[in-house]
This record gives sequence, C-alpha cells and structure tokens, in this order.
Amino acid sequence: MLALLHTSPVHIPVFDALRDSGHPSLELRHLVHDDLLARAMAEGPPAVAAAVDEVLAGAVADGATAVLCTCSTIGQVAEACASRLGVPVLRVDRPMAAAAARYRRIVVVAAVRSTLEPTATLIREEAAGRDIDLSTRLVEGAWERFEAGDHDGYVDAVAGALDDVRGADVIVLAQASMADAAGRTTSRVPVLSSPGTGFRAAAAAAGA
Repeated sequence: MLALLHTSPVHIPVFDALRDSGHPSLELRHLVHDDLLARAMAEGPPAVAAAVDEVLAGAVADGATAVLCTCSTIGQVAEACASRLGVPVLRVDRPMAAAAARYRRIVVVAAVRSTLEPTATLIREEAAGRDIDLSTRLVEGAWERFEAGDHDGYVDAVAGALDDVRGADVIVLAQASMADAAGRTTSRVPVLSSPGTGFRAAAAAAGA
C-alpha cells in the first residue's frame, strides 16, 4: 500500500488517475492535512516536523509500505522521517528536480512563497555542484484563487506567468497543483511538473 500525504483534497483524483492508468492493482491511502501547509506557511516547515512524523507513523502502522508527500513545502520534512519509519518516504518533486538539474538556466514558479526555497534547494542538491543559473518567481494572487476553489482561474494565472518567462532553458512548476498550467501556456520553454514522475517513483518504492 502506498500512503499519500496531501495538504489539499484536490490531489486525490489526480493521483487516483495516475494509479488507474499505470498501476491499477496498487492500493492507495490518501491522508489530507491542510493544516500542515497553513502552519508551515506561517511558522516554517520545521514547525510541522513532529506532526508529519505522527501522521506518517500512523500510515505505516496501518500497512503502508511507502509514503509519498505531494506538498513541496513540507516535502523535506516528510522525507526526513524515512529513517525513523523504516519505509521509503518520497517527496513528489524530487524526480522533477533531478530532471530540471540537467539544464543550466532554471526558473522555478510557485503560487505559495513558502514553496520557492525548498524547491530551489532541492534542485541545487540534485545538481550536485554543477553550474546552474536558478531563479524563482511567485505568481501573485494565484493562491487566493486556489483557496477560493477557482481552479481554472488559478491555472490560468500560473499559465500567464509561464508565458512571461524569458531567458530560461526549463521552467519548474513548484507545486503539484500547478501541473495543468503546462498545457495552457504558450511558452516554448520545457515545463516540468511533479505528479507523474513523483508517483511513478513512489509506486516503484511500494513494489508496484
């Protein structure tokens, strides 16, 4: 069984669809804790470390053989729980970051400020000292649309920000919720999102 830690219920159908299309026999357990993101945004990701550990320990006790954290803000905190839990704990954006690190000029786009630095840090980690030119951009006003349930408005705002990116070899969508913007931008720069590659890595870790 693969447990998925979400900070919004909007991710559930996305990852169910990925399971159905590639790993139909894999059992998923969705754990939705939007309070973790709110607290991490207000106090910093380390503030939720104990709460994340408790949630994931419960999932392992219930039979999870691997865990995927779909929230980029708290991904590092979740990943750090692996040694204590004894099962693989993956962050959804690591495979995406590894792909992005192969490029030199990288632009990270996010709708939540607290996601920018964790994503940038992860990409630098995956670059392993290679010379990269990394910059970040916050899509002002997009997150308010997301919180209001205006998915189309949210995705359109992100896509509009992608349209304006110049001088990049690749664009990284820092949050899993932004993935649909890749299909709406007019930019010819490659756009990387995390759900597909992150889920495949997690399914493999779960033995699917």
